[in-house]
Amino acid sequence: MSRILILLIIIVCSQVARAEDQSPVNSEQLDKTVDQLQEPLYTPFVERYVLDELKQLRTDMAAQRVDLIQQVTDRENRAADRALTYATDTVTYFFYLIAAASSILVLVGWTSVRDMKEKVQALADEKISELIGQYEARLHMVESQLNEEAMLTKQNREEIELTKDIQSLWMRAQQDSIPANKILVYDQILSLRPSDCEALTYKADAVLELGEPQWAINLCRQALIIDPDNCHAFYQLACAHTARGNYDEAIRYLSEVTERTSNYREDILADEALEPLWSLDSFKDIIGQQGNV
Repeated sequence: MSRILILLIIIVCSQVARAEDQSPVNSEQLDKTVDQLQEPLYTPFVERYVLDELKQLRTDMAAQRVDLIQQVTDRENRAADRALTYATDTVTYFFYLIAAASSILVLVGWTSVRDMKEKVQALADEKISELIGQYEARLHMVESQLNEEAMLTKQNREEIELTKDIQSLWMRAQQDSIPANKILVYDQILSLRPSDCEALTYKADAVLELGEPQWAINLCRQALIIDPDNCHAFYQLACAHTARGNYDEAIRYLSEVTERTSNYREDILADEALEPLWSLDSFKDIIGQQGNV
């Protein structure tokens, strides 16, 4: 985890330093610089490394949880074994005590052997029945706990497998650049986890790329039903309403985004889907840059 944090800090610092070193250039200089480029400006290996580290971390955490549940189950089994051993020893010692007492009473002539036998048998049956009832209740409780732990272990195993499948689908969606293929992958994710707000909002983004703003609006509304404070859903709603020419609705949804977080400020200013809003005074008021947009 520390390696991932260090890597992210290095990437962010390098990007900030690069942004500070760059000076404003006009469009002619920018075109000339782009034409002279000999190699890509970024490499996907860093992103791939971060994704692999996150996947390995989640796998290790899931394995650790399964191991902890197994240890708890083993401890409960040992406790049940000790309880049964204690019950057996108690009954054995009790019979030894009765036998010794009976021998003493017979020797002193307190009662006949038959009476002693009947009393001992009745007392032994009573005590044994009491002990059996107590330990049956305890064993029933232990059995219930073991069943619950087994069910929880099964659920955790199924959740781990589901998480692996969903993680694989997310990686496929990130590697595919065709919106239609992304939509198919997001549909597979939603079939495995219908309440995945992130899959709904990213599907809305892909739908917008296909020029279907109304479809994107419906998907975002489904996401807001699941999570009413989902900022990404509000942002996609703003983009969809901008595509439809509903600028007032787009501004309203952008205000919902900015009220909840400031992380989307750069995206709002750079996203071409929101370009028709940049010249509006209400847009400038929302982002807090009146006259400087």
